[in-house]
Amino acid sequence: MEKPHVIVLFGATGDLARRKLLPGLMHLFQAGLLKDARIVGTSLEPYSNEEFVKVAREACEEFGKEKFQESSWQTFAEVLSYVPQGAGAEPLAAEVERVEEMLPGEERDKRRLHYLSVPPKAALDVLRQLDEANLVDRARIIMEKPFGTDLESAKALNRRVHTVFAEDQVFRIDHFLGKEAAQNILAFRFANGLFEPIWNRNFIDHVQIDVPETLGLEGRTKFYETTGAFKDMVVTHLMQVLAFTAMEPPTALTPGPISEEKLKVFRSMRPLEPNNVVRGQYTGYRGKEEVADDSDTETFVALKAEIDNWRWAGVPFYLRTGKKLAEGARIISIAFKEPPLTMFPSGSNVGTQGPDHLTFDLADQSKMSLSFYGKRPGPGMKLDKMSMQFSTHETAASGLVLEAYERLIHDAMRGDHTLFTTADGIEELWAKSMPLLDNPPPVRSYSPGSWGPNAIHQLIAPHAWRLPFERAWRESNPNEW
Repeated sequence: MEKPHVIVLFGATGDLARRKLLPGLMHLFQAGLLKDARIVGTSLEPYSNEEFVKVAREACEEFGKEKFQESSWQTFAEVLSYVPQGAGAEPLAAEVERVEEMLPGEERDKRRLHYLSVPPKAALDVLRQLDEANLVDRARIIMEKPFGTDLESAKALNRRVHTVFAEDQVFRIDHFLGKEAAQNILAFRFANGLFEPIWNRNFIDHVQIDVPETLGLEGRTKFYETTGAFKDMVVTHLMQVLAFTAMEPPTALTPGPISEEKLKVFRSMRPLEPNNVVRGQYTGYRGKEEVADDSDTETFVALKAEIDNWRWAGVPFYLRTGKKLAEGARIISIAFKEPPLTMFPSGSNVGTQGPDHLTFDLADQSKMSLSFYGKRPGPGMKLDKMSMQFSTHETAASGLVLEAYERLIHDAMRGDHTLFTTADGIEELWAKSMPLLDNPPPVRSYSPGSWGPNAIHQLIAPHAWRLPFERAWRESNPNEW
């Protein structure tokens, strides 16, 4: 961290703050990345400083990834303070100014980071409060999804944000892009002469971005009724991962050039047609917790996206995500085109286990694997699928891994927009989504614990979904190199 910072955490007692933000800030503090910083929490609860510190301690004990140490906690607790949201703008401004005076250096060198861990409707009230409190100068703001619900609302939201903050002050967070494996896509593609020459339509058959979840929507159905799986996950998460996978080489690995190339991907996408989308809803979702008996909200969505540019024309990108599915996973799977196989004798097993795949596992293990055919030892030409694998957690530098929210908070403090979404990018995605939003296909029922409606197999035909095959094969395959 180059500058002293006051971090104002709105929604400081909420679920995201408890599970990710407070433990993440403590880990950054322990790692020496919040050396000169103060943290001001604010939320609807009328807590005192002592009560908030107790809440923060419980969160760090329960959800922190490092072993809780009393000595580290006591030092971290000293940088925490709290202002109830209901107190208004003046007490918040006074507290920020008070703790800011404790930081070293001149006032012009001190920065403010406002994290809006609040519902979308409350975000505009927070912006107004920050403006009234004169806390915009020397400040940056992190905003949580969703960034609108369609093109019109996204444009309206961006206009409102820009009345208070300039675009270079705004950081629209997508925690998927904060993961080591997501960033490894850039390193893997652009630092290796082995893969960049074949990263195109001539060698790649199709791409899958698959994020199934086992959790349901208990307690979140009211929120989900206003969004659904497409608005909650696809526009904000899966499309951003798609852009990293499909973008052209930037002129430099810096925020400006990377944002430009991601935007080009979105502009090259064909509008999402309803006949290329499968919407699903798990059995038991309706009629409970403020959900109507005839609710049309999707808890599952799978779709085919097409990028009509020189590199990717004719290569389908299949995206899938949903709740209460058979398994929780986050993978990007690149399927390579198969060579002519007629030279191999009958019974050789070649071609029976699908094409060669390069897989990025975005889960916490941060793995990559490459599958390919190789000869089985022994007489005759019998082939098996083999695998080469790499895991960040098995390297000497595994202790340096930051969790997604930790990395993104630290990037925002440094003013690094590389892993964040721009207003132009969000608006372009909503524009390409409007055919689907205007005429959505009907939701299809699926059983909890399945992989979604049966129609997903027609969507991807003649290909097949990599999950569940990918993980089952990887864990049981004895021929790993």
